[in-house]
Amino acid sequence: MKKNVIVSLADANYFPLLNELVDSIKSFDESKNVAICILDAGLTKDQKETLLKKVDEIKSAEWDIEVSAYKVKGKEWLKSQVSRAFLPKYFPNYEKYLWIDCDAWVNDWKSIELYFRACDNGKLGITQTIGPGYKITSRVNWLFGKLAIIKSQNFKHAVKSNIGYEKARKLAFAPHINIGVFSLEKNSLGWASWQRNLSKTLKAGNIFGSEGLAINISVYIDDLETEFLPLNCNWITSNLLPKYDEDKKTFVEPYLPNYKIGIMHLAAGIWKDGKDMRIDKSIKIEIETLKNTKILKSLRYNN
Repeated sequence: MKKNVIVSLADANYFPLLNELVDSIKSFDESKNVAICILDAGLTKDQKETLLKKVDEIKSAEWDIEVSAYKVKGKEWLKSQVSRAFLPKYFPNYEKYLWIDCDAWVNDWKSIELYFRACDNGKLGITQTIGPGYKITSRVNWLFGKLAIIKSQNFKHAVKSNIGYEKARKLAFAPHINIGVFSLEKNSLGWASWQRNLSKTLKAGNIFGSEGLAINISVYIDDLETEFLPLNCNWITSNLLPKYDEDKKTFVEPYLPNYKIGIMHLAAGIWKDGKDMRIDKSIKIEIETLKNTKILKSLRYNN
């Protein structure tokens, strides 16, 4: 019986990315000891048949918290903003859960091991979107040279979600936590904290991003015990491009000591000529190498 599980979700449009994520996981021998489960938010019959040859379970995602029908009509994929906070309900036979967004893929199994270790004793295992090379952590609009209007992601969404200005100010300059990759034990108190905050953020704010805001509230306001993992465990390419090690044929961090990227995450997309690499795999961009040259590469998984 497998104790640990990796979970993701997709609709029909993002199936190619989901399929690549699964292939990237299964490229490692260690994956034989880890279950892979999928939440279906609009996959076709053929797509599910393809996945069932590779994964352990597929279940239909639900609206686990009631939301306004007009906000989500025709957007089944938005269930990812709710259902990921209820993973033990969907897949109850596991001890530890690692969620990976379908627009991410695994480049180094060490990151998987770290996430499963990070959630020991009920802690949340997660990565902050801040590290060497991040030149801007929050945006502000300056008035009269010294007054500032805060434009940070946490603050804007917190205000719109009506959680109160006191809480919003606490979140304003806290390093944003990306919920695209995280780990939690089955019996962790983190699930209840997250679900409680998510119920609040969904009432007034946008559906998209509500789950991220809710987990930021759990960590920075409710003091959920958290193990913060290094940036290469959830490398968001739209924030900072990696470099490429031509000798080892792998993506690495752009700054010394050039650690290997563990999980490559294409959140927000990589755009070229108005096209998103997540949708068009043929797109390649210029990437620097460790030999100080530049090459054209896709950041998608290539097996």
